[in-house]
Amino acid sequence: MESINPWYVTGLIEGEGSFSISFSLRKKLNVGIETRPSFSVTLNQRDLPLIKSIHQYFGCGAIRFSKSDRTYKFEVRSIQELVKKVNPHFVKYPLKGEKRKDFDTFEELCRMIHANLHLNVSYMQTIVERACTMNPSGKRKYQQQDLLKVLGKVKV
Repeated sequence: MESINPWYVTGLIEGEGSFSISFSLRKKLNVGIETRPSFSVTLNQRDLPLIKSIHQYFGCGAIRFSKSDRTYKFEVRSIQELVKKVNPHFVKYPLKGEKRKDFDTFEELCRMIHANLHLNVSYMQTIVERACTMNPSGKRKYQQQDLLKVLGKVKV
């Protein structure tokens, strides 16, 4: 398989990629909230060879098929792989459009999560507030105020 141009990867992600931080309520965790960073790119099923090239380029993550819209999604969720493989690509080959702001926030929050700061209530509050500025048109399972209420109930 022919190697893919790094700038092409950045351009593709500018249009078809996503950087996001999602949250789930988890009573067993000290802060009450699980933090899940994710980088993904979704393409029509006819572009499976391209998705495979992206997967090979980053050397991590996984590809899955969605029957509902007949697309393939390449996704990286491991904080180690995000910090060591994905984020360095976008630092070296930066995005040029609006998605750059989301990446900058994502990269900052990944560093915090990698340093386990998401396990501290005050840092977690910052992570929630910053994450909620990303992808303003996206849908969220939990609103910022609901997550902050959970953090307010945690005994420090």
